[in-house]
Amino acid sequence: MLIRLATLNDIPQIMQLIVEVVPVMIASGNLQWDDHYPNIAVFTDDISKDQLWVVEIEEQIAGIAAITTDQEPEYAKVGWDITEAAIVTHRLAVSPQYQGLGIAATLLQQAENEAIRRNIKTLRIDTNTSNQATQKLFPKLGYIYAGEIDLSFRPGLRFYCYEKRL
Repeated sequence: MLIRLATLNDIPQIMQLIVEVVPVMIASGNLQWDDHYPNIAVFTDDISKDQLWVVEIEEQIAGIAAITTDQEPEYAKVGWDITEAAIVTHRLAVSPQYQGLGIAATLLQQAENEAIRRNIKTLRIDTNTSNQATQKLFPKLGYIYAGEIDLSFRPGLRFYCYEKRL
């Protein structure tokens, strides 16, 4: 298992991963992603900012995560000070064929490594209220539930927020 920053050459495999993941999410009742989001433009932007990480297994992209400092304004609704520096994980996904191998945990550990490297003491993440897998995973990795929000760019959906302090 190799974890590294994504490159533009990875876009076709990343989009294939999204094509595989979205129907599984929708079938489980998680409508967080669809045919329009996330998309090539979003991933190209992540790559241009050196914030998209991939896990590769035998030259196949098995998982992705954008490890950023981008906080949604709605995070303030759970009492977070969004002016405080935080590492925020977005667009976390693992290919269905590689689930159960600890890839999501590896990507979240990379977020923690980035926080340590940048001397940032706070990690944050949100997940759709229908995403049962992440709601089990985040607490196992030391994230604390902070509350529920909506996000203006994903109308009609609700999200749980989690935070980890280093």
